[in-house]
Amino acid sequence: MSNNDRPLSKKSTRSDIDAFVHKMASVPAQRAGGRCGRLIFALDATASRQLTWDQACHIQAEMFEQTAQLGGLEIQLCYFRGFREFEVSAWTKDALALRRMMTTVDCRAGHTQIERVLKHAAREAGAKPVDALIYVGDSMEESFDTLAHEAGRLGLLKIPVFMFHEGSNAIAARVFAEIARLSGGACCAFDAGSAEELRVLLGAVAIYAAGGRKALADYSQSNSKRNSAVQQILHQLPGPSGAGEK
Repeated sequence: MSNNDRPLSKKSTRSDIDAFVHKMASVPAQRAGGRCGRLIFALDATASRQLTWDQACHIQAEMFEQTAQLGGLEIQLCYFRGFREFEVSAWTKDALALRRMMTTVDCRAGHTQIERVLKHAAREAGAKPVDALIYVGDSMEESFDTLAHEAGRLGLLKIPVFMFHEGSNAIAARVFAEIARLSGGACCAFDAGSAEELRVLLGAVAIYAAGGRKALADYSQSNSKRNSAVQQILHQLPGPSGAGEK
């Protein structure tokens, strides 16, 4: 299906965002005290993804800035495109370095390689803990059973996967939600016109990866105007001040 033939995207509603953050905030943090948070940022870089890739280039710097006071965040970029191209960057704490890497990438037509992303996260965790995996994509062209198996393995490894689904592909929506469920993460829909929602959600995951639920609650309270939905959901969670402990 060409880009012109694709169905209209469903923009994430405020309730979608609230539900995503609610689920994310309920995931128990695994990070040991004093250790820098580690987040794998994985993106589908096939041809239909160029606009969202460009948006992510601008947003990612804020993920570092928002976590600086929590001990910082290490991010590893992971993406696939073209014919079996699969690339992984070094871990970095440098927002400018990550942006330079991202701006050299052009999206190319190809099939999804989500299985490789999930397996890669498991391998990385074998060397050093990984606190979360973000995946941004719009389609799925692989075995549902295989992806479910790999997602369940990440769940056992305590690596929650936060799936960001662009568009209205029903198969992708179902599979992304199941990957999130099995890994202990969360899933949220967005479209190319909801860059601000994507910015808030990516920032929230970064805060969680760097400092856990308590840090996310503190972030929400200090940014109540911008992130009122986050604050409202956190106030409904069990534990002191409405937020669970790390």
